Parts: sequence; structure tokens; C-alpha cells
Amino acid sequence: MFGPSELVVMAIVNRTPDSFFDRGATYGEAEALAAVEAAVGGGAAIIDIGGIKAAPGEEIDAAEELRRIGGFVSAVRGRHPDVVISVDTWRAEVGRVVAGEGADLLNDAWGGVDPELAEVAAEFGTGLVCTHAGHLPPRTRPHRIAYDDVVADIAATTVGLAERAVSLGVRPDGVLIDPGHDFGKNSRHSLEATRRLPELVATGWPVLMAMSNKDFVGEVLDAPVDERLEGTLAATAVAAWLGARVFRAHQVTATWRALRMVAALRGDVDLRIARRGVV
Repeated sequence: MFGPSELVVMAIVNRTPDSFFDRGATYGEAEALAAVEAAVGGGAAIIDIGGIKAAPGEEIDAAEELRRIGGFVSAVRGRHPDVVISVDTWRAEVGRVVAGEGADLLNDAWGGVDPELAEVAAEFGTGLVCTHAGHLPPRTRPHRIAYDDVVADIAATTVGLAERAVSLGVRPDGVLIDPGHDFGKNSRHSLEATRRLPELVATGWPVLMAMSNKDFVGEVLDAPVDERLEGTLAATAVAAWLGARVFRAHQVTATWRALRMVAALRGDVDLRIARRGVV
């Protein structure tokens, strides 16, 4: 999907009235389309569209999820034929509709709870994100959750999901694994998953990191949601250096700049301008 050394920003566009970060700022279609425009302009190569917040709350059935995002995928595809469109859903029923509208990637943040979603990805030729969510049902929070070895569990779960997807016909170059920060984990688990990221990179599957403004950042800093950017960017830079490839983000431009700096330090990209000492 992208080059082996490319660091990619996946912009979050939530068609929800109750998102934990933007609190419904992109629930309306006009606002959501404007957010897509801004994200693409800010450096995002993937737009991740969601219709249900991850946290517990009002029950949202498939029909309501599709009311929020069905049709919107087509609108984004029409305006941005070259951008990669991802849809954050765990439901095969929803995945089938949005794949038909032009989605390139199905972001299954709840760890394969609907096994037919991978079959939809295979049928339509979309990519698939395989996430570790602590083996919990969608939209539930962990309670005193424990692992013998959280990273071993993450690796076994995500690699198992990835291998199953490929066995069903999902194209291998479209599969990513996601350690699922805060999903089925306490904050120490999320920190350990980041610290030991090379173990996940060593599986050979490209790693997606969904860390933006999450609670583990807030608990490290004792900071509310709207004061977690610096912590998010620090985690992003470390994860990029350790080998992660795709970064799901609310603040696109800041994330793109952090990743660009990491890429330059690694020697993967050159200066965008050169003045100092040469003119």
C-alpha cells in the first residue's frame, strides 16, 4: 500500500455526535467533508471514517452506523480519488456497504469479533487492520485486566488474525496489525506495547499505532484530553523510530511534522529546503 520506509498519517474523521476528542465537531456532513479536506492538505494519506465511538454509550445498530457513514464514503471518494479511505467498523454488514462505495481499508478495531469482516475484505479486495482488543466485546472497557505477557498476547492475536485474513484471500500487502492501545489494556500495558514495539515489527506485518490523545497518554501526564498533544507526539516519534508504519491521528499536521522529522533523522527523506551554509 505504501513504501517500506514511508511513515503514514491516518486522519481520524468521526461521524459521531459524542467522540471523546472532538465531541461531535465532524458529525455533520459539511463539517466532516471540511475535515477531510484539511486532513489531506495537512499531509494525511489515509482518511479513517468512523460512525460509532469506541467507548460505552448509546447502542448504535448497523442501520444507524450506515446512516452516518454510508454515502459519505462515496462523497469522499468522489472528491479525493487518490486518497486511501479507511472505515472504522467491526461489522461485516457495514464493511460490505462501504467497500462497495470505494473504501480501501476496513479498520477492525475490535479484534475480529465478526469473523465475516475478513471475508468481506477478501471479496472486495480491501485491506484489513487486525487489532488486539483484549478479547473483549465492542465498546467495553477493561476491568482489572491482566496478562502473563501482554506483548506476546498482542503478537499471537494480531498475527493469527492477519494469517487468517490472508488464508481467506485478503491481499497480504493490505494487512496491518494494531496493538490496540487502551483497548483491553490498562495504561501500563499500552506503555509496554509501545516500548516492546520491535517485537511486533519483527512479525513482518506493518504496524499501525492508534495512540492519539488516548488515556494512557493522559495518565502519564495527568492531563485532560485536550492537553495530550505533546505526549502523543512523543509516543509517535518513538514508535516511528522503533519501526511502526502508520499513525492514526486527530492532529494531522503536527503528526505529519513529527514523522517527517523522524524520517529525516533516519536518512529516509532529505531537506525540503536547503539554505543554511549553502547560500
